[in-house]
Amino acid sequence: MKVAPEPKTREDAPRTVHVSPHTGPSFTLHGAGVSGGIAIGYAHLVSTARHEVAHYEIAAKDIEEEVRRFNDAVAEVRGELIGLHTALPASAPAEIAAFLKLHLMILDDAHLSQQPCMTIRTRRCNAEWALMQQMDMLLQQFDEIQDPYLRERKHDIVQVVERVLKAMMGSVRAPKAPTREEIAIVVAHDLSPADMILFKQHHFAGFVTDVGGVTSHSAIVARSLTIPAIVGLHRARDLVREGELLIVDGKEGVLIVNPDVKVLAEYQFRSRRMELERQKLKRLRSTPARTLDGELVDLQVNIELPQDVEEAREAGATGVGLFRSEFLFLNRDDLPSEDEQFEAYRKVAEAMNGLPVTVRTLDLGADKSINGADRSGPNPALGLRAIRFCLAEPQMFMTQLRAILRASHYGKIRVLIPMLAHMHEIEQTFAALAHTRATLDQLDIPYDRSIAVGGMIEIPAAALSLGVFMRKLDFLSIGTNDLTQYTLAIDRTDDTVAHLYDPLHPAVLHLIANTIRSANKANIPVAVCGEMAGDLGATRLLLGFGLRQFSMHPSQVLAVKEQVLRTSVAEVEPVARRILRTDDPQKCLALVERLNG
Repeated sequence: MKVAPEPKTREDAPRTVHVSPHTGPSFTLHGAGVSGGIAIGYAHLVSTARHEVAHYEIAAKDIEEEVRRFNDAVAEVRGELIGLHTALPASAPAEIAAFLKLHLMILDDAHLSQQPCMTIRTRRCNAEWALMQQMDMLLQQFDEIQDPYLRERKHDIVQVVERVLKAMMGSVRAPKAPTREEIAIVVAHDLSPADMILFKQHHFAGFVTDVGGVTSHSAIVARSLTIPAIVGLHRARDLVREGELLIVDGKEGVLIVNPDVKVLAEYQFRSRRMELERQKLKRLRSTPARTLDGELVDLQVNIELPQDVEEAREAGATGVGLFRSEFLFLNRDDLPSEDEQFEAYRKVAEAMNGLPVTVRTLDLGADKSINGADRSGPNPALGLRAIRFCLAEPQMFMTQLRAILRASHYGKIRVLIPMLAHMHEIEQTFAALAHTRATLDQLDIPYDRSIAVGGMIEIPAAALSLGVFMRKLDFLSIGTNDLTQYTLAIDRTDDTVAHLYDPLHPAVLHLIANTIRSANKANIPVAVCGEMAGDLGATRLLLGFGLRQFSMHPSQVLAVKEQVLRTSVAEVEPVARRILRTDDPQKCLALVERLNG
């Protein structure tokens, strides 16, 4: 996309825009809503160079010139990516920098930067076609990868190839920037992280793409920028025309093309109401989260990188309930050193100024980006991941533990062990911690000698064996995402069964409620840190179960706080008990709706 003149800041962007219904046919497309909110504006199409690649033979005398043309394009894209990384504003989400580094790594890999040159020479073909052949081969290999996160990275290869193709074809095919960015909705087959930088620099209202999932880079960036977005629409780029009026419902995953006057008026009203609510919620930042009958509730945040702390503080969070430390390990060939990890944990601890920071130890399966060995097995979700992987890699694990303990001297840090299922996993973790403490004592390095160690309850076996875990652990944290997935035997990343994923299923609710009740009875602090914690439809239910500590994305804190302030625990507890007495999912759902009515 062509960069427009220097824009105003996002805060200065007009909140109310005026649009007129389009005369074209009205229709609706459904995809995956990855960033909530409503955007109303005009379609701005982004071209795909891959669709324009031809295949032709070149003369023998022109082979080296064709190779040079390819190498020049690669060099140009490398310069663009380095320039974008250098020019990133301090306020840009940390994920964007990581994605740009990943794209540079892909670009410089011999499979993309050198293999096409060999194809040009051996098959006497044009550079564009040689690059496409190499891309197709790489994508086929990625399709065979079991791990869903790694499989999703094939989109990054496509995005890098797209940039090289555009460099070879020239910029004439690039669409012009819309004259009024604040009411422009980008429609693309796919968007790269480099493209997404424009959303930070400009005022695009939202975006929709044909491909991508909830874990795609575009989706992650959209959520961090709070831009209404939908992915996985399949044919939006082909069906939508430039300038058509669009409504993006990022919560429901609905794209409405050329809405009629009544539909447009309804969504304009919803959009204004949402904006007023957003402004009102800011007033609650310093208000304690206390229910109508005086129960104090702790609202903490989930973060991925140290840069996320600023957003947590802006939301008035009372701590970091989940620091996903694995994000320090992603998108790199090497492991982060002890000092690098220490600096990241220390930075968060100091920024939170005495508030608790819960660092979850590495929660990833063994894959090539970690240690160069594919040990993920046929089903990574049930294989060597999280604490199992850490215990299988003791040197890496103790490096992380040393970094965490060193950082605990600078704030209130806690250690959280993911995916516990067996008592021996806790015993081995404590043994590793004891060894780490002894090492630091020998070196006379200070650390918090009373650092709290907790465990995640995200496997049914752990939820059903709480007694043995609570005797050893200082606190518990319920990961509702995996707990739901493992209880219902549903891969939540698989589109074919995603509709069956239901955190309000009676079996899941029983496990959650029993964990909260048992922990409260034993005076063990317990939190919910999965997606359910930030779901307004579940706030009162969890309060009724006895939960008093939530951890969620920073953007959800104020809305959940408002729900807490409007809730009487005495009123929701009886309904929560009724919900636990039913095993009918439909009756359960009806009672939850009544609870929120």
